[in-house]
Amino acid sequence: MTLRPGTMRLAFMFSSILLFGAAGLLLFISLQDPTELAPQQVPGIKFNIRPQQPHKDLQPGSSQDGNVKVSTEKVTRDLSSRAPRDLKLRVPDQPQFRPKTGTSLRLRQRRRRLLIKKMPAAVAMVANSSSETFVPPPWTPDSHWVSLRQSQQERKRVMREACAKYRASSSRRAVTPRHVSRIFVEDRHRVLYCEVPKAGCSNWKRVLMVLAGLASSTADIQHNTVHYSSALKRLDTFDRQGILHRLGTYTKMLFVREPFERLVSAFRDKFEHPNSYYHPVFGKAILARYRANASREALRTGSGVRFPEFVQYLLDVHRPVGMDIHWDHVSRLCSPCLIDYDFVGKFESMEDDANFFLSLIRAPRNLTFPRFKDRHSQEARTTSRITHQYFAQLSALQRQRTYDFYYMDYLMFNYSKPFADLY
Repeated sequence: MTLRPGTMRLAFMFSSILLFGAAGLLLFISLQDPTELAPQQVPGIKFNIRPQQPHKDLQPGSSQDGNVKVSTEKVTRDLSSRAPRDLKLRVPDQPQFRPKTGTSLRLRQRRRRLLIKKMPAAVAMVANSSSETFVPPPWTPDSHWVSLRQSQQERKRVMREACAKYRASSSRRAVTPRHVSRIFVEDRHRVLYCEVPKAGCSNWKRVLMVLAGLASSTADIQHNTVHYSSALKRLDTFDRQGILHRLGTYTKMLFVREPFERLVSAFRDKFEHPNSYYHPVFGKAILARYRANASREALRTGSGVRFPEFVQYLLDVHRPVGMDIHWDHVSRLCSPCLIDYDFVGKFESMEDDANFFLSLIRAPRNLTFPRFKDRHSQEARTTSRITHQYFAQLSALQRQRTYDFYYMDYLMFNYSKPFADLY
């Protein structure tokens, strides 16, 4: 029995289609890298820091959107250019991403686009990363680098848990200029710094001015230049688009301090030394309200406020004069439950935290955080021992009420109770 010519043509076309399909499938499979197809294991808690290098193409006012959060691998990879090549970081349970050879750039880019579509959560982070070896910065050994990185993870976890438990509604609020009024902007390295007075803010502003190219050294910048010039821009001076763009793309950081210690430091600075603003504005009002039989001289100058009188003012819901940034809550100054900070440093570990942060943003290698005391340099810094001496002047009830006043700061930044009788 012979087949008709039409039937033979159909059979030939069908066979050709099958052959071409099989050949195409084999070609596609041969181009795939099996290591790319396996989902990458990312840490449960991401080290949410965006290490930046200066962007010449991004000037103030440009419009780019996004709120990219980078994993631990990205952070350590971006730092590799600043570290010795023989100093490698071993991170347990972190898969190594090895560079591929023998494949054209076009084919690699095409495969990555396909994989990103299939697995956006895990692979996108790898596709956008460099393939360099993980290394810590040159000034710290492996173990110390890991410790600093883990400390950041823990601080951010504690802060977020406190916000979720006590300030859940804050995350749903819109950011307004008031929320960012204490945030300073450094565009060259794409840094946002929330100023917390008495937690190293003067020296941090000096560092930002050097990063911005406004000075060659932190030692050259005087106190009045730091606090009373308009050299550094605040985030609330930008329009809404500029605010949201920088919040979404810049590295946001703040530094905090043990609340009682910060309070005593502010009191010593503002009320135990001549001051042309705090004595007449705050001192006179405090003495008039809380000191019985105050002298005329004290009422005239506002000088000589004692620490228990200052605490009375602080705890009074009907205080005669308003709050001040030097003793206001960090949770009010920086809105950490509304703004997702990438880096949380502490005054108590300032040198390590500050220089770690400068490495992350790829600051100039010769720039380190200054150690000098900004004002009253001959006077000892406020320490835990000095803080306890001042709080010993208060009653147990006053200490408890002061702790309650700063409770969210203690909770959010994981500080221990400073006195055993506090609850």
